[in-house]
Amino acid sequence: MNTPHHHHAISDTHTAHRPIRRVLIANRGEIAVRVIHACRDYGAASVAVYADGDLDAMHVRLADEAFALGGERPGESYLSIDKLLDAAHRAGVDAVHPGYGFLSERADFARAVEAAGLVWIGPNPETIEALGDKVEARRLALEAGAPLVQGTQDPVESAEEVVAFAEQHGLPIAIKAAFGGGGRGLKVAWRMDEVAELYHSAVREAEAAFGRGECFVEQFLDRPRHIEAQVLGDRHGTVVVVGTRDCSLQRRNQKLVEEAPAPHLSDEQRDEIHRAARDICARAGYVGAGTVEFLLGSDGTLSFLEVNTRLQVEHPVTEETAGVDLVLEQLRIAEGLPLSFSESPAPRGHSFEFRINAEDAAKGFLPTPGRIATFRAPGGAGVRLDTGVEGGDSVSGHFDSLMAKLIVTGATREQAIARARRALAQFEIEGVASVLPFHRAVMAHPDFTGKDAFRVHTRWIETDFDDALEWAPRQPPASEPGMLHAMIDIDGKRHRIGLPTGLLQGLSLGGEAVAGQDTADADEGGISAPISGTLLAWQVEDGHSVKEGQVVAIMEAMKMETQIVAGRDGTLVIEAQAGSTLAAGDALGRITPA
Repeated sequence: MNTPHHHHAISDTHTAHRPIRRVLIANRGEIAVRVIHACRDYGAASVAVYADGDLDAMHVRLADEAFALGGERPGESYLSIDKLLDAAHRAGVDAVHPGYGFLSERADFARAVEAAGLVWIGPNPETIEALGDKVEARRLALEAGAPLVQGTQDPVESAEEVVAFAEQHGLPIAIKAAFGGGGRGLKVAWRMDEVAELYHSAVREAEAAFGRGECFVEQFLDRPRHIEAQVLGDRHGTVVVVGTRDCSLQRRNQKLVEEAPAPHLSDEQRDEIHRAARDICARAGYVGAGTVEFLLGSDGTLSFLEVNTRLQVEHPVTEETAGVDLVLEQLRIAEGLPLSFSESPAPRGHSFEFRINAEDAAKGFLPTPGRIATFRAPGGAGVRLDTGVEGGDSVSGHFDSLMAKLIVTGATREQAIARARRALAQFEIEGVASVLPFHRAVMAHPDFTGKDAFRVHTRWIETDFDDALEWAPRQPPASEPGMLHAMIDIDGKRHRIGLPTGLLQGLSLGGEAVAGQDTADADEGGISAPISGTLLAWQVEDGHSVKEGQVVAIMEAMKMETQIVAGRDGTLVIEAQAGSTLAAGDALGRITPA
């Protein structure tokens, strides 16, 4: 089982037919569960891996075998290439499926898997590298004749150059910091008389934020929609576009609702998206599942955005409308088999996906880790649930907040909307907040559901959506069960045992999140953690004075930052150290009256 593999196996992984009998899934949550289902359908065994807090997670319960990675955080578990390869060797697998997120778009992980003599279920490492480089991807798109907004190849040297670009290509234009990100160093000019000043201010902002002031200029697409094409390529040179999706409903670039096929497109637009996606992937020698993303401006301008070299979160809406199991196709492709179809399937019906995140939409989508007391999913015609949790499970503050995905399909968009309203109304989650109230509001909003026009764009939630949403109720701490079915590690492998809870009194069980106050208790001056997570930093030093409403600390949970604000004027007394992991309600410090 642990015999050393010879190096010729590396080149074999790209061409030869190698049966896949056992698959290591280098991921967690709903996508790990999704891949386990596909492995079972395919007749392959599935091997799960788990961080300490995931010992009894659903993906671990469902897999044929499970191996410990050790560690609590992503960096010491699901992002550790060494630990994952060690688990793969101990488990004796043939192949590794990375899911999405984590290491799925890392060429060095793909190379390490292949160097270990295993099959990588994804595109070739060279393809991941080429398409992950924005400049290289844009060059490929240009060669393929894909639609692209006009932009400068190199950073601009002066304000005069920017004015000349605007005169040649028209307004609005975007001035973007070459080394920027997160919207910093990005300025949009709508009038000629503001172009020069905005260029100077973008350069200043870029220098201050990134230490380098170089800026690119490109045409700016106003209120764009986010449209993508699902592509599959096999090792025999066949590349097929499986269908389109619209993923415009997003907040801070995190998608919340996706649908297939993309609605309200002309035949010409749909053809252009299909052609460009296929040509880009054919040029890149694409193997496996991938997604080519485009922006569609409100004026009808289409522009290539990027290629995601992995399975996407929103793949189920394409599966439902194309009649294709994308994960099964990934396994076939990795094994060296041809795709099971060679033409783009005609879409059948319409499908929506709702990401069910553990976040309180009414409080700015604040993550709410903790124990799920109730998880009652809807059923009925046209309803599919891809979940990584059930009632009684805990949502960890160390990982992404996605619990499950509700996928609803109908014969037409109208029928899918009616079914979605029914399913969302029936879905009950208690114990942690969820984004269900947001989804219900969206499915009642004419901008999204209107028959004549589709008024949603990528910044619609921030700019146009103003429905009042209910705050999620605060949860009491969970009570102890009478008998505990515990999972334990023996030599890094998972085993199940039953223990009476009396034995375990005084032991802390899995750091349950006990919700605390939303703001500091103004009378006492105590500051408590509003969420379970890591205290990233204090913004004020111990013993210094603070004003009511001032940000005093920053916490992080599920990759999102939360600001902690002073509830009154006074002097800050720090009780919790930066870097410490806290449960909601834990004391951070207090403010003593001046």
